[in-house]
Amino acid sequence: MELDLNGIYQLAREQEIDTETVDEALSEALRLAYLKTPHAAKHARVELDPRAGTFTIWAQDEIPQEPTEDDPHPAPKLGEEYDDTPNDFGRLAAATARQVIQQLFRKAEDDKIFGAFSGQRGKLITGVVQQDAKDTANVHVAVGDVEAILPRREQVPGERYRHGERIRVYVVNVSRGLKGPEIIVSRSHPELVRRLFEREVPELVSGAVSIMAIAREAGARTKIAVRANTPGVNPKGALIGPGGSRVRAVMENLGPEKIDIVDWSNDPATFVAAALSPAVVSGVQVISEKNQTAIAFIHDDQLSLAIGKEGQNARLAAKLTGWKIGIESEETFAKKQAALKAQQEAAQSGENSGN
Repeated sequence: MELDLNGIYQLAREQEIDTETVDEALSEALRLAYLKTPHAAKHARVELDPRAGTFTIWAQDEIPQEPTEDDPHPAPKLGEEYDDTPNDFGRLAAATARQVIQQLFRKAEDDKIFGAFSGQRGKLITGVVQQDAKDTANVHVAVGDVEAILPRREQVPGERYRHGERIRVYVVNVSRGLKGPEIIVSRSHPELVRRLFEREVPELVSGAVSIMAIAREAGARTKIAVRANTPGVNPKGALIGPGGSRVRAVMENLGPEKIDIVDWSNDPATFVAAALSPAVVSGVQVISEKNQTAIAFIHDDQLSLAIGKEGQNARLAAKLTGWKIGIESEETFAKKQAALKAQQEAAQSGENSGN
């Protein structure tokens, strides 16, 4: 049966698909198509002849075997191969070949996209917002010829994404979906902030400064803990930049979101105190290192700053440090201590009087 194999191979080469892959896919597809024809043999194989531009379906019939005492239910043997290519198979074969080539092309294109983006996981990319009327829950972001998905869970509350707008997004995951490669991006991920700073701060790229922890409530506030790895480098100053230029460049990508940059420390009390910035902490008492709990003492005029609007500052400080932080008024604590001391002194005095 005739089939334009040379034309098929030429199309495959243009898509960088090797001949062996085409032969395997085409042979199997033709075999399955043959098995659906009336009176098809159960056992068949397809032989392609590229030079002649033809293919042949070789079939084998099952030959029943006589049962014996040792083998009462013998498996049938296969007879000699014979040419069972249907005479009217040409149109079906051509349609099958087209379908196989389309599938191979689609797979090759998907492999290229997956290969290109698999190395982008965890990185920052720039794309153009594309609205999809059929998918209103998600935002589609065009990156070259590929569309990434910005799911609702990865969007920033209150942030608006306008069609045609260029935005920077963080690549959360690249996987093979049912409809091809699936690229999930984020605007709310804490690592988006890290990548934005890496674009602005050479000291992060060189390793002179490290971002040790990030706590973020996207659209509202982010806290970043930094450490210097090189003597003489001011880590907070490196991220802030001359006249605040670096942190301002990052914030331009985040809208109204505020950024607090604090010094990281391996001493829990020092780190907890820094994490509650912009409030000034007068002291920190570590209750349990094992359970990572501590109490921060704050002067009354700093309490609202330490807690923050709806508890946000305290909540982010806890996320940043990984510690459970209790906040107590320094003045109230001092009064409690004074009252306790007076009570103890009174009790001691009573004991002495009794003696």
